[in-house]
Amino acid sequence: MSRLVPLFVVAIALVSARAQEVLDGIAAVVNDDVITFSQVRELIGPEEKAARESLKGEELVAKVKEIRLKAINDLVDRQLILQEFRKNKFAIPPHVVEDRINTLVREQFGGDRGAFVRTLQAQGYTLDKFRQVETEKMIVQAMRSQNVKHDVIVPEAKIKEVYQQSRDEYTDEEQIKLRMIAIRKGESGDTRRGMIEEIRAKIIEGAEFGDLAAMYSEDSTQDQRGDWGWINRKTLNEKLAKIAFTMKVGQVSPIVDVANSYYLLFVEAKKNGVTKPLSTVRDKIQEKITLEERQKRQEEWLKKLRKKAYIKLY
Repeated sequence: MSRLVPLFVVAIALVSARAQEVLDGIAAVVNDDVITFSQVRELIGPEEKAARESLKGEELVAKVKEIRLKAINDLVDRQLILQEFRKNKFAIPPHVVEDRINTLVREQFGGDRGAFVRTLQAQGYTLDKFRQVETEKMIVQAMRSQNVKHDVIVPEAKIKEVYQQSRDEYTDEEQIKLRMIAIRKGESGDTRRGMIEEIRAKIIEGAEFGDLAAMYSEDSTQDQRGDWGWINRKTLNEKLAKIAFTMKVGQVSPIVDVANSYYLLFVEAKKNGVTKPLSTVRDKIQEKITLEERQKRQEEWLKKLRKKAYIKLY
């Protein structure tokens, strides 16, 4: 039976392949520790590959430089955290690491530890190396958590301030229920213009907009009698949206000339944009502020570590 290869194994494979292509070297020095190019490649492999597939020329060069610099700085921070852990003589009990590995084996390999080990070996990884990687992940997570462990108290005034500043984020977009008739201009513009003028006149005289849309409209909604359903401003191009969203319910638009077609619009119903009350979004705002404050505290802590360290990028 085939087995799904976990994401971490795919990452290992990418690293192993690239390691054979490029000689290793020093990317940075953090106090007495060295960060190598292979570590940088391990971190950025998929992201840089995606950039090379979608970008070219100077844009690609700039993007690759940005990706690599960010990766090096992330690795520098990681190394500083590991050094701080060792400096304080902290320790991760071995059984905690084994528990994590056992969970991985159980959830992704159906409890087959031998299959797990063989998969690692096939990708050029040893169990000891994987254990080291997992240990360092746990150290970094624990150290980051420790330095933001104090509860973040968010004053009510701050919640109200963020709510007022971000009202658009908590406001449902204005919508209209729209029908449309589109007539392509063709080679004889005057004739086609006359055709849509006749259609509009019939609607004004009482003909059903949907009936005429089904007979004459030349867009993809003809079979739906010109029905676009409920739409927001982003659904239409700027000129059509500007007209449609200023119309009253039951109103037929003037003839709108856009690019290669003439349009008639008919608004069947409207939903005004409604801002959610603070009471319904307070928890979401508090969570957002709390996360931002924790990230700020982590960055301040890392700045202190950087300030005390010898760091050199190559």
